[in-house]
Amino acid sequence: MKYHESIVDLIGDTPLVRLNRITAGLAPLVLAKLESLNPGGSAKDRIALRMVAEAEAAGQLRPGGVIVEPTSGNTGVGLALVAQARGYRCVFTCPDKVAEEKRALLRGYGAEVVVCPSTVPPEHPDSYRSVAARLATEIPGGYSPNQYANQANPDSHYYGTGPEIWAQTDGRITHLVAGIGTGGTISGIGQYLKEVSGGRVRIIGADPEGSVYSGTRARPYLVEGVGQPSLPGSYDPSVPDGVLAVSDRESVLYARRLAREEGILAGGSSGMAVAAAVRLARRCQPQDVIVVVVPDTGRGYLSKVFDEGWVRRHGFIADPTSARCLGAALDTVTDRAAAVVVHPQETVAGALKVMADTRLRHLPVTAAEPPIRLAEVSGTVSESSLAHLLATGAVAVHDAIGPIVDPPLPQAGAGEALDDVLGRLRAAGALLVLDGGLLRGVVTAREVAALLRRTQTEDDRP
Repeated sequence: MKYHESIVDLIGDTPLVRLNRITAGLAPLVLAKLESLNPGGSAKDRIALRMVAEAEAAGQLRPGGVIVEPTSGNTGVGLALVAQARGYRCVFTCPDKVAEEKRALLRGYGAEVVVCPSTVPPEHPDSYRSVAARLATEIPGGYSPNQYANQANPDSHYYGTGPEIWAQTDGRITHLVAGIGTGGTISGIGQYLKEVSGGRVRIIGADPEGSVYSGTRARPYLVEGVGQPSLPGSYDPSVPDGVLAVSDRESVLYARRLAREEGILAGGSSGMAVAAAVRLARRCQPQDVIVVVVPDTGRGYLSKVFDEGWVRRHGFIADPTSARCLGAALDTVTDRAAAVVVHPQETVAGALKVMADTRLRHLPVTAAEPPIRLAEVSGTVSESSLAHLLATGAVAVHDAIGPIVDPPLPQAGAGEALDDVLGRLRAAGALLVLDGGLLRGVVTAREVAALLRRTQTEDDRP
């Protein structure tokens, strides 16, 4: 009989598969390392097993102990399945942007999940990292592996994933592409491949726009499980030879292409890595062999990346059957490259002047510079609301608008057909329009009516 003693015995030794349709017309061979086929569905199974084993050996984790860790989902799943096999309890903290099905998955493994705000900085006491650190000291027997600073994180890839890739490619690999989250995957695999190849293999990181690895100022982004607002200890910045910034739109669309063209159901971070690999492949030679790490399965993203409504509301795809879309309605009142917004410190008089100058009746409120992410919009001011507050004496013209803003308007994608947004527009009176996850402007019934009137006139022409 052939069988394994425990589910943890199935961690590692994941296969390589060639990408065909996505890379059609490109010169090099592009191979995907399917970490999604680990038993917990991600590369994090590897680091979970090593972190727990080393904590046990060091006496940091004892029988009956509790594993406490901040996670966006995958590390938690890996730790949960290892903990279940070894008799530990788990408490995980995750940011609120993590999909609900990923939280449900953690609970399904028997873990306790604490949800924390994703908009606060890492040092804030309510951040998911800070809460995890506090709980690890408060819970009796609590131990936090701290994947962000634990050397077992990159070591699991140095001693496992890296040698696997070298053997699977018979040493012919020329480039590795991997997303950078905690930095453990790219640091561990990259260091091994550079050593064994004498420095010949080039290591390329993929990073969300808005993360610090690609040199950008930290800003919100939608893709989960990758990027950081600051450099963690588990990342070795000397390993990557370059880092490619990838937009949310590219990440989402390539993840969807992986499923529909290659039969690989993977998450947004996998789409990000493949987008970077395709960009790299365009400048490589036929003899090159590119290995791209597909870090996790797409099962945790069914309500986001693979949900048509979510993708359309964020402006990632358009309705190809309709020329009457929300973006076209917005174009009837503005041709500006950036959305018109006001700063929270702007006065009531200043906001009203902006409205008068632009003929806009609603303005998003944000302290961010363009391009603006949805998470950076703190609220909305409207002409009618400000007029009411002035008339009742609740505010004066020189008061700042920050304390009196209304909640942000509902969102809609620039490519959504008008018929699909009329209900939301009727209920809210105005909508924030997103294009590729970025704020494009505000649309009201007035703009929609103007577009419909124009298209009706055009249709009536002989």
